[in-house]
Amino acid sequence: MLVVDVEASGVDYQKCSIISVGAIDLMHPERQLYGECRIWDGAHIEAGASAVHGLSDAELTDPHKQSEADLVHSFLTFALSLEDRTLAGQNVSFDRDFLKAAAERARHTEWPFAHRTIDTHTLCYMHMVKRGLVPPMDPVKKHSALNLDAVMIYCGIPEEPKPHNALTGAKSHAEVISRLLYGKKLLPEFEKFEIPW
Repeated sequence: MLVVDVEASGVDYQKCSIISVGAIDLMHPERQLYGECRIWDGAHIEAGASAVHGLSDAELTDPHKQSEADLVHSFLTFALSLEDRTLAGQNVSFDRDFLKAAAERARHTEWPFAHRTIDTHTLCYMHMVKRGLVPPMDPVKKHSALNLDAVMIYCGIPEEPKPHNALTGAKSHAEVISRLLYGKKLLPEFEKFEIPW
């Protein structure tokens, strides 16, 4: 399983750019990838996105950083070495779609990933239901309120630091997947936090 997190200059993968990628091989969690890049020329930067990733517009356009194309090629090289390339993460379709769009912009035509993914939201929702718990609901939007912070707290881990980067996101995803699927801790930075069930 390939746990992945993408930070981007906004939420539209056709208009916005990847700015960082974090990835972890769940079966061999010491195998990790992290990289940052400048946005592609003409990419949209959404107002408020910096509150999530903490980077300024100048950092997003820094000509000394590698290109989005170079970063996605590095990610693909990393991913192709894994035995299980099933993408996993919180709202992982966001990450998959950004990576695919970046690969297409980079003229990488052999997309090696399936549409089938493993989402931590779904894993946590199911875990709660099987334990007889009612997953939290957003009272206004009337849908599940299990964002990554809620999933982490459910799994006995403090909320992800803010702003965060793609590697802290990937580590958080990997840890909750391990706890929810296998009932065991995964990464040394989370060792001191006990599994609450």
